[in-house]
Amino acid sequence: MTPQLPPSDADHGAYGESGFRRRKMLWWIIGGIALLVLIVIGARYRAGTPAGPGGRAGINAALTVGAASVSSGDIPITINALGTVTPLATVTIHPQINGPLVKISFTEGQMVKRGDLLVQIDPRPYQAAVDQADGQLKRDQASLANAKVDLDRYKTLLAQNSVSDQVYATQLATVAQQEATIASDRATLEAAQLNLDYCRITSPVAGLVGLRQVDVGNLMQANATAIAVVTQLQPMSVLFTVPEDSLSNILQRLRDGQKLPVDAYDRSLTNKIASGMLSNADNQIDTTTGTLKLRAMFDNSKFELFPNQFVNVRLLLDTLQNVMVVPGAAMQQGSSGSYVYVVNADGTVSMRAVTTGPSSGDLVSISKGLKSGERVVVDGADQLRDGAHVVVPGTAAGAGAAAAAGSGSSGAGQHLHRRGASSAGGDAAGSSSGSGAGSAGGTPPP
Repeated sequence: MTPQLPPSDADHGAYGESGFRRRKMLWWIIGGIALLVLIVIGARYRAGTPAGPGGRAGINAALTVGAASVSSGDIPITINALGTVTPLATVTIHPQINGPLVKISFTEGQMVKRGDLLVQIDPRPYQAAVDQADGQLKRDQASLANAKVDLDRYKTLLAQNSVSDQVYATQLATVAQQEATIASDRATLEAAQLNLDYCRITSPVAGLVGLRQVDVGNLMQANATAIAVVTQLQPMSVLFTVPEDSLSNILQRLRDGQKLPVDAYDRSLTNKIASGMLSNADNQIDTTTGTLKLRAMFDNSKFELFPNQFVNVRLLLDTLQNVMVVPGAAMQQGSSGSYVYVVNADGTVSMRAVTTGPSSGDLVSISKGLKSGERVVVDGADQLRDGAHVVVPGTAAGAGAAAAAGSGSSGAGQHLHRRGASSAGGDAAGSSSGSGAGSAGGTPPP
C-alpha cells in the first residue's frame, strides 16, 4: 500500500485562500439581501402605509377616498331627442305672368313684412289690356242702356196694342243679351286688372329673404322662374321624434291642455339656445322607426334658432319633489344590481344595495336603500371592499388619521435609520473579523 503523505504548506495556503473567498462572497450576498429588504420597508414607510395588526404592511390599511352626503332635491323627468329647426312657412317666389323684370326692391338677407314689394315686371302691356277691357265694358253698357229705353217704349206700345207681343219679347231678349255681355266684359276687365297686379310681386309672409336668383332685364316665365325664397323666422318650430313607449304620458298631458316646456340645446348638450312649449303631435307613428313626430314652438325673439339647424331637445314631463339624490359617481354596478359604499362612523365602509330612480345631470335619485345625511363614497370606490377602513379628507376623523399616519411614518423612519446603522456596523464587524482571521493564520478552521 502506498503511504499517504501529509499536505504541504503550499496545499494549506491554496485551501485557505479559496475558503476565504467563498466566505467573503457569502457575506456580501447576505448583506445585499438585507439592504434590499431595508430599502423596501423604508419605501413603504415613506409612502405612509402603516403596518396592520397582521404584521404585513398594506393589509387592513386605511384608504383615502372622496365622499358626499345624501341630500334631498328635485329631479326633473325629461325626454331627450334630436330635433330639426323647421320654419312654419318657406315660400319660393315665382311670377304669375310673363314679362321682363324692370325693378328689384329687396336686398339679399333683408327682413321683409307681409305685402312688401319684392320685384316688378313691366306693366305696360297689361295696363293696355286693362284699358281695352274697360273700353269694351263701357261700350256694351251704352248698348244696354239703349236696349232698355227701347224695351220701355215697346212696353207702352204693347199696352196700347200698337206692337205685337213678338216685338216686345225680342226686345226683352236683347236687353238680357246686353246684360250678359256686360257681365263678360266685367270678368275680362277683372282678369286684365289681376294680370296688372301680378306685375308687382310682394312677399306673402313676413320673414328673411334669401339670395336672389334673377337680375333686372331677365324675362320672367309664369310659374317657372324662381326669384327668391322667403323664410318665416318668428315664431319658429322644432320637429323632433320620441319613442312610442313615451307617448302615453305625452299625449295624455296634451289632451289635458298642459303646457310642457321644451328646451333646445346645442350639439354638446351644454348650452341652452332657446326655451319654448310643446305645440302638437303627428297623427300617426312611423312604423319604420317606432317613433312619433312632435312639434315645439319657440318665439325666437332674438333669432336664436335658424332654419334646418340640428338641436338637442329636452322635453320636461314632470318633476319629482324632495327625493333623495346622490352623485352619479357614487353608483356601482354588480351582478345583483346597483350598490354604493356607505361611510360608517367608525371609519369603515359598508356595501349597500340601492334602488335608483330617474337621473338629472350628475345626480341620481334613490328610492330605496339610503337615508338623508348618510355619506357615500364618490371617489376611490374601485379599491374598496365591504368593511374596509377609509380616510375622508376634510373631516375631523380624516385629519386625525392623517396626523397619526404621519407620526407613524416618522417613527418608522427613525427605527429604519437605527436598524440600518446597526446592520451596517454588523457588516463592518463581520468583514473586519473575517479579514483578521484570514491574516492571522494561513490555514482555515476545520
